[in-house]
Amino acid sequence: MSGTQDSSENQRELWVRVRARLKASVGEDVFTSWFARLELEEIVEDLVHLSAPTRFLCSWVQSNYSDRIVEAFRNDLPDVARIQVTMRVNGQVKRIMPVVEAPAPEAPVLEIAHSSSAAASPSASAAAQPRLVPQSTAKNGDALSGSAIDPRMTFETFVSGEANDMAFGVAKQIANAAINNTVTFNPVFIHSSVGLGKSHLLNAIAHAVSEADPSKNIVYLTADHFMYHFITAVQRQSALGFKEWLRRVDLLLIDDMQFLQGKSATEFGHTLGTLLTGAKQVVVAADSPPRDLEMLDDRVKSRLSGGLVVPIQNFDVELRRAIVQRRADQVNSRFGMQFPTAVIDYIARAVNSHGRDLDGAVNRLVAANQLTGELITVPLAEKTLADLIRARDAKRVRIEDILKIVSRHYKVPRNELLSARRSRDVVRPRQIAMFLAKALTQRSLPEIGRRFGGRDHTTVLHSVRKVEQMIKDDVELGQEIELLKRMLEE
Repeated sequence: MSGTQDSSENQRELWVRVRARLKASVGEDVFTSWFARLELEEIVEDLVHLSAPTRFLCSWVQSNYSDRIVEAFRNDLPDVARIQVTMRVNGQVKRIMPVVEAPAPEAPVLEIAHSSSAAASPSASAAAQPRLVPQSTAKNGDALSGSAIDPRMTFETFVSGEANDMAFGVAKQIANAAINNTVTFNPVFIHSSVGLGKSHLLNAIAHAVSEADPSKNIVYLTADHFMYHFITAVQRQSALGFKEWLRRVDLLLIDDMQFLQGKSATEFGHTLGTLLTGAKQVVVAADSPPRDLEMLDDRVKSRLSGGLVVPIQNFDVELRRAIVQRRADQVNSRFGMQFPTAVIDYIARAVNSHGRDLDGAVNRLVAANQLTGELITVPLAEKTLADLIRARDAKRVRIEDILKIVSRHYKVPRNELLSARRSRDVVRPRQIAMFLAKALTQRSLPEIGRRFGGRDHTTVLHSVRKVEQMIKDDVELGQEIELLKRMLEE
């Protein structure tokens, strides 16, 4: 087989045939979930290079469908022996040379990369991200490991104030107790809206404990990563190994709990019970308190509520100012760039959404200064941050609120809106709820899909476009949706 295909046209036709074989082989539902967003990039010797839009999809397809894809290609190209799936960013993907598969590590360990500066370059940070890995070797490509830890998220870099003092104090106490082989509050459940520091605290706990005692078996997992490991284990008939891995931990940290769905949520409940019985520390973070997590059964909600539930409130102006001041100090030490007190005060008063917007505001002003040469002043801030300031006037609507209002208005139980049912009396309210989630929240399409029963972002996009068209065709429906919007905004 030649190193590359003779023409892009032939390659496109080949990919159409392969996709048709895959769809016939796995069925339309599985094809839509895992293959529809793949693209053929190149064929080099015996290697097929595919791309996907997310790291999760790359990893999932590579781990679970490599043999099936190779078989689909072999009908046209008998010499194809392997595939590699890489992530594409903004529609672009880096071309590859033939890849030599690296041997699996003999003994995974907990690797923490120490950075001398909190403002390390993005490439360096990505390369140096620590990963919490089980002490037993993952076999047959299971690659059991925790989610990546951000080396910048430590207790030292956390800015505390009245809104988050309790959560900050509890997190430090958990870390100290774990270092001393004791358990104080268990489980601990931290909740807040987006961007208020939940992930920072979970990362900080992991850092503090691992630096004090590297022998500790610490696992930090996002809900997505938890589901990925669980589904992979079930498919490979290694569920027992997955359960044993989790239940051997000394400290389990679960982030974005609200995205946990289906049997993964049930397995989390079993794991939680086992760890609590064994006096192992569990810390969970989510965007709402346990009672509002609809995917969890009552027993798990009760266990979580029976521990210590700690809210993080919206930041007041004093805390926002402290965060902006910290970021301004970092900018000054890195670039020698001064932020006047008036500008810091203006950002703290005007940008009142969450911490990430405060970071973004500082970054925008740094970029504006570097690109235009304008001094950092209040007028420059007013011009550069106009969209962030306008956004503060809109009431923040939660997807939970949308589900509640739509459920009550259309008399459809909330669990039906999240289910796989496709009857008209459920589908239409579900599509309207997704439309409202896109219109009234700042959640991305994938995030909305996850909140609606783990659906794909393309399903959300279809629902949004469908409702937009229905509004154009049906004046009464348009008025009805406007009423729902007012109910939510009020």
